[in-house]
Amino acid sequence: MNSAEFLDLLGNANRRRILRLLAQKPCYVTEISEFLGVSPKAVIDHLQKLEDAGLVESRTDDRRRKYFSIARHVRLEVTVSPYEFGTKSAYPASSRLDVTTCRHLSIELASGAAVDLGADTDVSSLAKTLSDLESLERELSLAQRWVQGRMTTLKERLAETVEQGDPRLVSELLLAVADGKGDLERLSQAVEAPPEVVEATLEQLAKEGAVRREGQTWELVVEDE
Repeated sequence: MNSAEFLDLLGNANRRRILRLLAQKPCYVTEISEFLGVSPKAVIDHLQKLEDAGLVESRTDDRRRKYFSIARHVRLEVTVSPYEFGTKSAYPASSRLDVTTCRHLSIELASGAAVDLGADTDVSSLAKTLSDLESLERELSLAQRWVQGRMTTLKERLAETVEQGDPRLVSELLLAVADGKGDLERLSQAVEAPPEVVEATLEQLAKEGAVRREGQTWELVVEDE
């Protein structure tokens, strides 16, 4: 399921309430119906949609009651700004992922976070590790908001600096050039604009000394070159 479909699925308030309840404990249909104050038939319909999306799973107990629970951890991000609207969904990475190898990430991981999550440790060590990771999660969320604020500020500055052209297109185009998508076709795909519009914008940016053409590709002009 792509992020747009995921967002549509969670657009229903009752489905969000079902997930909030299931995050606390597995429940059967009657429990969910009483919690929501809606008919069991409506609950079953919501659960079917959540199950089809892979967010919910079910099991039957000895009394033949069907219990529902959340199937997996999924993260959905929505970005709304003057320069961007988009959604991203992601599943947790493997705990073996070494985040210190990330190119732009420079953080000192809490010592407890380095504990082998598969090792047999005592309760106090596990609790300390969980506390450290929750603190790290809060710090990363704060860092993400800081980065998004800086990006918006820089895009506004680009809009003020570039004399002609749509500032949103210009900022996305310069970002695509900086990322190495230098040929016209790839740049056009990156900014989702027709090649002729992209080329005209690049020509204008070249006149202003922001980019230059090297053969079939475009690159940024670095001031100290």
